[in-house]
Amino acid sequence: MRASDLAVVLPHLAVVVVEKVERVASGLRLRVRARARRAACPRCSSRSSRVHSRYERRLTDAAVAGSPVELRLRVRRFFCDVDVCPARTFAEQVPGLTSKWARRSPLMRRSLEIIALALAGRAGARLAVLMGLAASRSSMLRLIRALPDPADGEVTVLGVDDFALRRGHRYATVLVDVDTHRPIDVLADRRAETLQRWLAAHPAVRVICRDRAGSYAEGARSGAPDAVQVADRWHLWKNLGEHAEKTVARHLRCLLAAPAEPAVAVADLEEIALPAPVYRSEQGLLAPRTRQRYQRVQDLLEQGATIRAIARELGLARGTVRRFARATSVDELLAKPHPGRPRVLDDHADYLRARLACGVTNAVTLCAELRERGYRGSATTLRTYLRPLRAAAGRPPAPRRPPKTRQLTSWLLTHPDRLADDDRDQLARARAACPHLDALATHVSAFAEILTARQGQRLNDWITAVEADDQPDLRSFTAGLRRDHDAVVNGLTMTYSSGVVEGHVNRIKMIKRQMYGRANLDLLRKRILLA
Repeated sequence: MRASDLAVVLPHLAVVVVEKVERVASGLRLRVRARARRAACPRCSSRSSRVHSRYERRLTDAAVAGSPVELRLRVRRFFCDVDVCPARTFAEQVPGLTSKWARRSPLMRRSLEIIALALAGRAGARLAVLMGLAASRSSMLRLIRALPDPADGEVTVLGVDDFALRRGHRYATVLVDVDTHRPIDVLADRRAETLQRWLAAHPAVRVICRDRAGSYAEGARSGAPDAVQVADRWHLWKNLGEHAEKTVARHLRCLLAAPAEPAVAVADLEEIALPAPVYRSEQGLLAPRTRQRYQRVQDLLEQGATIRAIARELGLARGTVRRFARATSVDELLAKPHPGRPRVLDDHADYLRARLACGVTNAVTLCAELRERGYRGSATTLRTYLRPLRAAAGRPPAPRRPPKTRQLTSWLLTHPDRLADDDRDQLARARAACPHLDALATHVSAFAEILTARQGQRLNDWITAVEADDQPDLRSFTAGLRRDHDAVVNGLTMTYSSGVVEGHVNRIKMIKRQMYGRANLDLLRKRILLA
């Protein structure tokens, strides 16, 4: 590689003379010397040409074709000829290539700073090595800490929000210029006194966009009493959603108690023809014997004999005698019990058809209900009786499960035109089943119109309507609105919001995850302000 080619790739080499280019294991090594004949004293700025001595400096520079570059720069030390200057000798500095005590060229340092701001220490060091800019992760972090803070400018519209350094324990505050969308400072906590001191040092602030936190409201009132405070609309909607969810959870049992829809019409089940009883044939021995025993049992009963005495005299079981005694006629004993229609359930046929129409098909459940109506049979008998009716009714549809609390709340907070048809139908059924949920949906829709159309003048009427209704959770929300009334009205009227601040809070979360637990506040602050 020729020296002229290197001068094109590394323009600062134009102020030095390349004496030798070497290929070494680590990359390229260039032996160069400064070509200027005179140098300026850093103390008195006078120029001198008297050389005191020479020495060699080692610098790392930007990579060439992916190969690391090391400069062996031979520089001179000059005498300062000004008698009153405190410096007797000084070392020359090559513009664009060297700086006092530096081991890297300004180009390489700036490249590493950009990588470190984007990726922090460990990930930045890995990328730097791939680009031929060797640096450790600790060096990358030191470069970030050494960067100066951005210059302060006048801020008229300020956005304020907090973020967690350690969730639940430590929080910090980010301040954003809403006009330029740039973060301007990071405070170590979220106390009102800290924000008050910052605002006192920046009197140009005229509008403060914040969330509903009381500490920020107090700090803004104390530090900038003439500034207009604007409550963020997104936080207002979020707070309303939290109180609406409490109301939904309170009245969700109304949906659980809603009557089930009929699974099949009762008239369809009434059309089912159940088979009539079939009588036993007279040709066998069973029918004549049954007639004879029935007559004997009835005669003995007329004579005043007991069931036990009749059973002992006829040699029958007491259950058999009892069945013969209870029968109204011998034909009832001769009829074959059809497996699909035990006669003991005929009196409950209409009730069973009505329950099957509502989707209740469980034999155990129906048996418990029938026992309250006087049924003394078994669940097996009932199950046999229900078989043809179940076949006609078919498998009942699964009961519709009520929506969950968060799901129903999300439907209430979504514009009706953006809901799916099924979600819209379920919301309508929920409102019809519970008047409290219906009133809640009305209040939420009214507040949404005020918020989206920025009609803050309607807020007082909305608060009055809510407080006149039986909505304890919404009344808690309106109490908070009254405490922060002016800022809420400004938020529902003016165009300012904290959206840009929320975006930076999300970016801060990403930066913290990149830094693998090394996100101390000083280092984190540099990346927030400079990245």
